Amino acid sequence: MAQRPEADVIRLTLPAQAEYVGVVRLTVSGIANRMGFAYEEIEDIKLAVAEACTNAVNHAYDRAAEEMELSVTCRVFPDRLVIEVADQGKGFWFDREPADLRPIHPDADLDDVAEGGLGLFLIHALMDEVDVQVSEGVTVTMTKYLRGDGVACDDRADSEAEA
Repeated sequence: MAQRPEADVIRLTLPAQAEYVGVVRLTVSGIANRMGFAYEEIEDIKLAVAEACTNAVNHAYDRAAEEMELSVTCRVFPDRLVIEVADQGKGFWFDREPADLRPIHPDADLDDVAEGGLGLFLIHALMDEVDVQVSEGVTVTMTKYLRGDGVACDDRADSEAEA
């Protein structure tokens, strides 16, 4: 009998266009719902993924580029969902720690804050783990753990309880 893989993998390749971000949101929402995430967690996941996709759509490619693709990979583990959003466009500088990501200057009036620039801050705030790799394009890997009573699930504890 073949051994089950460590994670189920779902891959999407889409044009890097704003009208396809909704397709990614719906797909990720369905996967998270199937896994048993709470409604609020699903909304957080959808927002974080939409921010990562929107960043790629808006910043990765020169609009004259012919092949503007966005790749989204979801890895479904028993205790977590890992989502990778990747583009092959131009990279960007990213040498700040998550604690250094701030949405606005602390003294700024909210009416004076320009739209944009909140993407990475939101992604870090909404997901449990975030990794950004910049090479030939940008890959944002986001992880959300399934929780039981506010604590990340531990399969070993579940297995011991069943024994």
